[in-house]
Amino acid sequence: MTVPLRHPLAVWAPTPERLRLVLGDDTHPMTKGDDGWWTPDVDAVPGDARYGYLVGDERVPRPDPRSRRQPDGVHALSQRFDPAAFDWTDAAWTGRPLAGGVVYELHIGTFTPDGTLDSAIDRLDHLADLGVTHVEVLPVNAFNGRWNWGYDGVLWYAVQETYGGPEAYQRFVDACHARGLAVIQDVVYNHLGPSGNYLPEFGPYFSEGGANTWGTAMNLDGEQSDEVRRYILDNALMWLSDLHVDGLRLDAVHALVDHRAQHVLEQLAEEVAVLSAHRGVPLTLIAESDMNDPRLITSREAHGYGLDAQWSDDYHHALHVALTGETTGYYEDFEGLSMLARAMTHGFVHDGTKSTFRERHHGRPIDRLTVPTGRLVTFAQDHDQIGNRATGDRLSQTLSPARLAVGAVLNLLTPFTPMLFMGEEWGATTPWQFFTSHPEHDLGEATAEGRIAEFAKMGWDPDSVPDPQDPATFQRSKLDWSEPAEGHHAALLDLHKRLILLRRRLSDLTDPRFTTTEAAADDEARVLVLQRGGVTVAANLGQEEAGVAADGALVLKTADGVAVEDGTLTLPPESAAVLVA
Repeated sequence: MTVPLRHPLAVWAPTPERLRLVLGDDTHPMTKGDDGWWTPDVDAVPGDARYGYLVGDERVPRPDPRSRRQPDGVHALSQRFDPAAFDWTDAAWTGRPLAGGVVYELHIGTFTPDGTLDSAIDRLDHLADLGVTHVEVLPVNAFNGRWNWGYDGVLWYAVQETYGGPEAYQRFVDACHARGLAVIQDVVYNHLGPSGNYLPEFGPYFSEGGANTWGTAMNLDGEQSDEVRRYILDNALMWLSDLHVDGLRLDAVHALVDHRAQHVLEQLAEEVAVLSAHRGVPLTLIAESDMNDPRLITSREAHGYGLDAQWSDDYHHALHVALTGETTGYYEDFEGLSMLARAMTHGFVHDGTKSTFRERHHGRPIDRLTVPTGRLVTFAQDHDQIGNRATGDRLSQTLSPARLAVGAVLNLLTPFTPMLFMGEEWGATTPWQFFTSHPEHDLGEATAEGRIAEFAKMGWDPDSVPDPQDPATFQRSKLDWSEPAEGHHAALLDLHKRLILLRRRLSDLTDPRFTTTEAAADDEARVLVLQRGGVTVAANLGQEEAGVAADGALVLKTADGVAVEDGTLTLPPESAAVLVA
């Protein structure tokens, strides 16, 4: 789509009858066009100008909905930013396809002690040495306060200043590319945060009758929704062009209510494909969805949405239950290793089956003859599945080192695209809790009280639920970088490196065909065997030694007692092995 040339400070605001531009110390009139775009009566605008808009009779200027910088926070004036001024060094970067890759999810604020994009650069060599291919960054768009998960963003075009702002973001992406790491940016298009959302003053950005879990839904198909869709689409293209990002993780797409003939996700996939062809690098779109609907990852030629991948919560749930035995809440339907075997061979557990938690049938089968396995992103842990537990506890805080090792094997040798959550590779003992820093006292108090009440209903002691507004909650969620070199942490880190290296060396482990994958489980003995072509992955999560009929060369084991003799693989309790025929 050809974007019309507009004045650099033009703004779409069909709702107000009056709009004025605040530019530095001066105020200028603006003229409204028939398309709802206002243009200021200003010729020359400094490249770093501070500006805002007086909406109607308001005396306090509002930031630009498409602001590229908010140096003084989301309630203050915007600042112009020229993304083309950055001196990129990644001209030779050809990108990385998601197929065959390994994703690493991180949160800038807690990845390092300083919690900035520049300090994150100092840890990129660790990721390159680990062997991951894609760095997935939790949302960094501007939010109110100093720290946040990122899902309370209100200015989607601006990079949070406490992280370093947009130029620091460019330095981060450039540094990732220099180390062979692709960058996937987590973006939120289904809602805005509770503080600093001035979009309704400008135009009908939100649906009048629709809502989702987090608030009012975006206006994707109502009156004047063309520009709302462009607000989303242009933002996505900004990350992928101006900031050289390699892909986007699209948060909770099931909350994007769109009844148009072409869903906004399909339109996004179409426009990203155009940009990918122009840039000459693969650009990846990954959806987070709880619908278990394979149409998201079915090609547009086959009348799907054409996204490249989606998260599979079912795989996580089955693996979590296998490792922990926890079967409360939505884990109820995933009891037994046979559920993990089903996830390994079908992608979804619920593909039209009854979901007890939802009290209805859920999902739709994947066409296993045509859909590549790599289009599902699977994981043992992620920010939601840790942070949305009452105390933000990781698996490492309850499982033995031996069981964590088995979990690593089942996570990284998945038939799908595996993902790690920061620190998982060494069994980090630091929790990752829910934290906010709302400056408004009432909002902060309501957030804390709501969090405590939510878990009290589930039987948790209210005193054990951390206060999200307490700075200590944020601080204790930061990684401890002294751990990776110590004892069992170092051993687990080494195992992760060897597993990722195996994926790279053995083509059967990245084979994208469902038809070459078989899995079987003995629920009573707690033994699972995954066959991927000529590679056998076996795990014993029981308390007794197990024998598995298997043959081949033993290329990896997690315990000393693992052995192969006369066609039998011996697995001690809490152990796993990999054999190659």
